[in-house]
Amino acid sequence: MAGPLLIADVPWLLYRSFFALPKSISDEHGRPVNALLGTVNTLIAAIDERSPRAVAACFGTEQARYRVELYRPYHAHRDPMPDELSEQWKRAPKLLESFGWSVFDAGDLEADDAMGSLARAESRAEGGALLLTADRDLYQAVQARVSVLSMDKGAFTEIGPEEVRERYGVTPEQVPDFIALRGDPSDGLPGAPGIGAKTAAELLSEHGTLEALLDLAERADGALRPRVAGVLHENAQLLRTFKQVATLVEIDVERPPDRATDYASGAAKARELGMNRLAERLSPRVT
Repeated sequence: MAGPLLIADVPWLLYRSFFALPKSISDEHGRPVNALLGTVNTLIAAIDERSPRAVAACFGTEQARYRVELYRPYHAHRDPMPDELSEQWKRAPKLLESFGWSVFDAGDLEADDAMGSLARAESRAEGGALLLTADRDLYQAVQARVSVLSMDKGAFTEIGPEEVRERYGVTPEQVPDFIALRGDPSDGLPGAPGIGAKTAAELLSEHGTLEALLDLAERADGALRPRVAGVLHENAQLLRTFKQVATLVEIDVERPPDRATDYASGAAKARELGMNRLAERLSPRVT
């Protein structure tokens, strides 16, 4: 039986590796390669542990223009990408492709959108998918055949529908509604004033969707506590916008074919990029 499709959040891997590993890790010209090295090492560790049928490495813009147009503060609090990371970002696609991994670029959308689209395509084809990411927005893509592959202190953990409910108190389908109500500081979404995670989960557990809650707030028939009804009524349009921002966009993608990792080609590309230590460590894997 074929293994799952491993779908990687490359922007997260690059950022995580850049800030976690010393910038003294450099190529023969003295340019940092720490982000590239950490990304490749993490992907190989996941491959060793989960034996995927193929790897899809997803890229995209840092903030989709349409999301910024919907809500101007979206991602506005984030610092610009450091130049030393930007240089590695440009080299990443060719390096990852050299291993036989399929690279998907979401273009004007974000890597999350490509990841969710690939997961849905894989599920429709009755295959399994693992989403390698720390972004909890992707909990909305979780279903019976799709899990988030979380990484903590070097260990991988699968987060399926039940784990999403345990962590958030809602189903995967309700995650955009939950984000709209609770907010998401990492994306610059404040949520509904005075409504935290527990209240958001309770409201959605009882009433299902943000739209249902906003309808109840308009009726003011006592189905909601007065304070909650007032907050929802006063912020209705903004909350609808937050949900739209938080919802993944499905794009047309083709499932990558089954493909084993090509360590020989990856090692050759690593040498070309001056990453000689990585190339040496890959040598025992070359058959």
